[in-house]
Amino acid sequence: MGCTTSVVVFDGLRTVLERNCGYTCQSGAAQPVWQTEDDQGASSRGESWVPWPEPRILKVKPKVIEPLDYETVLVQRKTQILSDVLRDMLQFPQEDFQILTQRRQGRTVYPTVPENAEKEAQSLFVQECIKTYNTDWHVVKYKYEDYSGDFRQLPNKVSRPDKLPVHVFEVDEDADKDEDTTSLGSQKGGITKHGWLYKGNMNSAISVTMRSFKRRYFHLTQLGDGSYNLNFYKDDKTSKESKGTIFLDSCMGVVQNNRVRRFAFELKMQDKSTYLLAADSEGEMEDWISTLNKILHSSFEIAMQEKRNGDIHDDDEPGKADSSLGSMDSFQSARDIESKMRSETRLKLFTLDPDTQKLDFSGIEPDIKQYEEKFGKRILVNCNDLAFNLQSCVEENDEGPTTNVEPFYVTLSLFDIQNSRKISSDFHVDLNHPSVRQLVANPSSQFMNGGGDALLGLQREVHGLPEEAMLYPRQGVFSVTCPHPDIFLLARIEKVLQGGITHCAEPYMKSSDSTKVAQKVLKNAKLSCSRLGQYRMPFGWAARPLFKDASGTLDKSGRFSAIYRQDSNKLSNDDMFKLLADFRKPEKMAKLPVILGNLDVTIDDVAPDLTNCISSSYIPVRTFDSSEKTNVYFEVEEFVPYIAKCSQPFTIYNNHLYVYPRHLKYDSQKSFTKARNIAVCIEFKDSDGEEAVSLKCIYGQPGGPLFTENAFAAVLHHQHSPEFYDEFKIALPTQLNEKHHLLFTFFHVSCDSNSKASAKKRDVVETQVGYAWLPLLKDGRVIMNESHVPVAANLPTGYLNCQEVVSKHPEMKWVDGGKPLFKVSTHLVSTVYTQDQHLHNFFGHCQSTESAAQGTGGELVKYLKSLHAMESSVMIQFLPTTLNQLFRVLTSATHEEVAVNVTKVMIHIVSQCHEEGLDHYLRSYVKYVFKTEPYTSSTTRTVHEELAKAMTAILKPSTDFLTSNKLLKYSWYFFEALVKSMAQYLIESSKVRVSRNQRFSAGFHHTVETLVNMMMPHITQKYKDNLDAARNANHSLAVFIKRCLTLMDRGFVFKQINHYIHCFVPGDPRTLFEFKFEFLRVICNHEHYIPLNLPMPFGNGRIQRFQDLQLDYSLTDDFCKNHFLVGLLLREVGGALQEFREIRQISIHVLKNLMVKHTFDERYTSKSQQARLATLYLPLFGLLQENVHRLNVKEVSPFTINYSNNNGRDDPLLGNTVIMTPPRSSTFFDSSLHKDLFGVISGTASPHASSTPNVNSVRHTDSRGSLISTDSGNSLHEKSNDKNNSLDKSQPASAPSGSLLRCDKLDQAEIKSLLMCFLHVLKSMSEDALFTYWNKASSTELMDFFSLVEVCLHQFRYIGKRCIARSQEGVGIIAAHERKSQTLPVSRNRAGMMHARLQQLNSLDNSYTFNHM
Repeated sequence: MGCTTSVVVFDGLRTVLERNCGYTCQSGAAQPVWQTEDDQGASSRGESWVPWPEPRILKVKPKVIEPLDYETVLVQRKTQILSDVLRDMLQFPQEDFQILTQRRQGRTVYPTVPENAEKEAQSLFVQECIKTYNTDWHVVKYKYEDYSGDFRQLPNKVSRPDKLPVHVFEVDEDADKDEDTTSLGSQKGGITKHGWLYKGNMNSAISVTMRSFKRRYFHLTQLGDGSYNLNFYKDDKTSKESKGTIFLDSCMGVVQNNRVRRFAFELKMQDKSTYLLAADSEGEMEDWISTLNKILHSSFEIAMQEKRNGDIHDDDEPGKADSSLGSMDSFQSARDIESKMRSETRLKLFTLDPDTQKLDFSGIEPDIKQYEEKFGKRILVNCNDLAFNLQSCVEENDEGPTTNVEPFYVTLSLFDIQNSRKISSDFHVDLNHPSVRQLVANPSSQFMNGGGDALLGLQREVHGLPEEAMLYPRQGVFSVTCPHPDIFLLARIEKVLQGGITHCAEPYMKSSDSTKVAQKVLKNAKLSCSRLGQYRMPFGWAARPLFKDASGTLDKSGRFSAIYRQDSNKLSNDDMFKLLADFRKPEKMAKLPVILGNLDVTIDDVAPDLTNCISSSYIPVRTFDSSEKTNVYFEVEEFVPYIAKCSQPFTIYNNHLYVYPRHLKYDSQKSFTKARNIAVCIEFKDSDGEEAVSLKCIYGQPGGPLFTENAFAAVLHHQHSPEFYDEFKIALPTQLNEKHHLLFTFFHVSCDSNSKASAKKRDVVETQVGYAWLPLLKDGRVIMNESHVPVAANLPTGYLNCQEVVSKHPEMKWVDGGKPLFKVSTHLVSTVYTQDQHLHNFFGHCQSTESAAQGTGGELVKYLKSLHAMESSVMIQFLPTTLNQLFRVLTSATHEEVAVNVTKVMIHIVSQCHEEGLDHYLRSYVKYVFKTEPYTSSTTRTVHEELAKAMTAILKPSTDFLTSNKLLKYSWYFFEALVKSMAQYLIESSKVRVSRNQRFSAGFHHTVETLVNMMMPHITQKYKDNLDAARNANHSLAVFIKRCLTLMDRGFVFKQINHYIHCFVPGDPRTLFEFKFEFLRVICNHEHYIPLNLPMPFGNGRIQRFQDLQLDYSLTDDFCKNHFLVGLLLREVGGALQEFREIRQISIHVLKNLMVKHTFDERYTSKSQQARLATLYLPLFGLLQENVHRLNVKEVSPFTINYSNNNGRDDPLLGNTVIMTPPRSSTFFDSSLHKDLFGVISGTASPHASSTPNVNSVRHTDSRGSLISTDSGNSLHEKSNDKNNSLDKSQPASAPSGSLLRCDKLDQAEIKSLLMCFLHVLKSMSEDALFTYWNKASSTELMDFFSLVEVCLHQFRYIGKRCIARSQEGVGIIAAHERKSQTLPVSRNRAGMMHARLQQLNSLDNSYTFNHM
């Protein structure tokens, strides 16, 4: 007997310990691998432990379940699939992806590439650049791609309920009789009214007479649910208790009744009773009747509208709304109407989930845009007027307007003082009055070497625009990529050559009577203009700051400075930088001589819809209206700094050369007797032959032709060694050769117009005093640096060969012994020529190997390696062209070393782009530009095959770890290229029409498998050394495999997923769990996730009864095999539930979000589709039943607990570790132990009895204590014994044999999420599936099932607004002593009193209330 008692006592102890202790309990025998928490990397997670005996946790690697051969199953079960009513849920749609060609839309009306450019181009680099700018976009379009992301990215956005039906529950009805019900009144903006009325006696046994009327103060108020009450008081102090209430939701109408008393009216109620009231006057009576009838009418309209709105929800059955409307009786009680409307207007379950409404952009991919021409801060410069104080009428008869007495010319440009750079080209403006312009003879007739075209040809059109419209530009559009306050708008002012600057400016600097002076200046100006009209001289300058700050705010209020006289010794740009550096120093600027006049130039922001604008190449921009004769806006070219962050991939053809003559040192020359007023004429030639002519490609000045054959720099009077500041803009031909050069001709200009001089001297205006030339190409590249070239006295044929002084040409005569007397610099702004030597050499070698026999791999590798030294700005600018060529080399290479080095160069480029924050250019390239070479029958190599092999080689352990780390970190680019190449290959080779297992070669399958296996050690083992690289590689691999499910053999892809999962084990550090569930999240977000899981029965034979349905309610091996992805996800979630809180939350989050996505996916909205979907998640029942002892929570706050103070660690004192949860009080453990133990001994309780929670006891228990609970689930021993009668005889895959189950409680957020998933499955599943479950489940499983339902009732109960308010104040939840119903509406036959604070609480947003349900 004693032994028996001991056994019973021991069993009782064990049962109680299992229920209350945090230790894990073994559920069966196995071959375990024991690990302590230290072995799990707990120290790396920073978890703290209490000084209890250290538990040893059994970690068993899950059993590997091989997936089904998907393609074979589709063939074998073709008949079953086609005969299925919901076959769309079992099949991939036809033409799931396609290759689209989108027309490249340029910014300009006409293409920027010249018509014959492709034919003229001979250089491979120029050819590829032109091809890049002409090629349309190539996009792989996945038909259902919008469904391949998170539920927040679905095309039909998850609806956010604007306004939920308002309910008032008894739990919100206050028991305090001292407060007034008006605290609820009229807070919703409803109708309100109060005043004195006479109330008739309500007792029907007493006849209503004049004496039975009593004077009362009535107050009309609106309740929180929208209904109205009419309260009456003894006086107008409504804060006291009301004498009574008339509930207007039961009122059927208000009519006048003057039989008993004047100004009386009665309220007819639903129960046939009436309320008789009377006013003091007819006006008051009519006002009360009108107000009350308005309330009754609006209440009826609202009820009918909500009824109609309820019909649109997906849970309504056909015909339900019509029948309910037809049967609605106007005398139905308000309670019946409210109950019916509540059931008919239910929203989808997950709509009310707070997590669904949260804005989370973490999983949203960035929007990828096409390449487009981008500008910095754009500024509109309007040139209005230039007026000097010295003015007169230039007409002969003095009848014209008063204007400047001679023509002046303004050149505007931007100077960056901070970086000492000129950041824009020159914008030339002619602000002269037409009468002043006539003073200058036609300059084109005086041009040397044939000059330009006559002005008679100005009616010609350039790019569809008449030249006349562009003769006199006044409005320029400047662009600044890097704005800051030290950027100045500089205006240089020139005039027709006349003499020295000081002499010519003197009349303009005097403020005395200027009439005589003006006439004298006018006379000299007319003479100079007629004789030297084509030559200019410096005159003055002015400047103004452009920006207020570095953010690009324009300084619109500023004006140009005074016009300062130009100093002949300070003309260069370097001198101008020094002057502008002192611009904000008044003491220094005051020393500069000032010319009296005003330059009126305004600046403004550029409107986005600016019309009538032309580019810097004179091509009209879109929205150009040529029919309107309005001003044309000229875009001024910006000189963008050569840094990567300011660079962008070139998208248009642009090929301009800017030439800057700097200095001519002629002070010691002896070749010419007169060489003082020196003019420089610039020409562009393509030959040095005798009959060579200048190319008409130099941009002209205002008033002249748009393009000229030559141009002159400003002339300095009496200077032997003049400095120049002029800028010449040249449109270069598409293909340059060694003969293209700049020719400079120097002239001595005679300014002597003295009448005493002989007529012969007056006729000779210019005398040639030397030649210089500058070849454009050196080693195949355009010369960009400053050049010092010798000057020749003559120009023999073939002069280009005589550039070197040492070459003794018999006809060549050099000035000053061939010294480099002339300094000139050039600036190239071209999208078809590069200044980078490495990029130039690479393309040159590729062109030579194409024209000759295939070059050796070693030579090519050398040029590939040199690309690592390429300038980052050049790399960005020519990014598409460079990457296209690298992919072309990749597929044409015959040596593995070449392919590996090509990939390494790509890794370097991709890495540089990311480091500069320009990775969006790479994404645009992969999506829109990248295209494999056209597939032919002779194609032997493809990009996806060669790139995958090269990636595998780089990931080998022997490879440079820096390169492999970069490949992992930026692997998205390479995987995206792989996928696009695969898709293009399938479409172009027509293999998309063959079966999936024949689409790609066995070699490629092997390469993909090797690549996946090669990446896994880097992800699972080396993540500690380079976390970002491992995380990025994990995500990129997931996206790649997800896309492979669309393109490849799906059974093969399933195996790769299995290989991936097999690399993880239970007890991994948190980081690896994050990797694994991120991988599963991406895979399960596949747009055809449902067909991939084949939601159909796999049993044999025809199903006759619902009991014969082959449904899995637990994770059996067959379920995980046949429904691979969902089975894998549920297995991993089940395993994660045995881990720590952070890991559990990650897994539950993935599962819940996936189910939310199914709910709102518009492709599966019908009830039958949702029921079929639910069959995939039926094993969730078994998963929750295994953990029901961790879900059965009593007396736990419905609010989510904030663990932020734990620094992300699991706190053992909060019930989330294997250590026991702390008791509610110090006697909790003892009392529980004694109660259960002595119950077993006395025979009144069983050691294995199930203790299902009592909801009633939960409601009446004080909840001010701790947040813990006792385990009320079945004992593990009973569960194991009852398995023989369970639904599934085989061992569930989620709990492998020999594993240990945790007994710690889940926290509230986890419980709520799991129960939401459970309720969604329960709500969606068909009745047959539910009957099958109840029919086949064991008693233990049924008890657990209903325990879960009971926990749901407890978890999602509404606790009342007072408790919500207290929780926000930190007071905690206090249960009312007189507990009210938490689900029933407030009773209307009681005059309940509310606290005044409930007036504020009742206005809480509905979403807030549901966040606490």
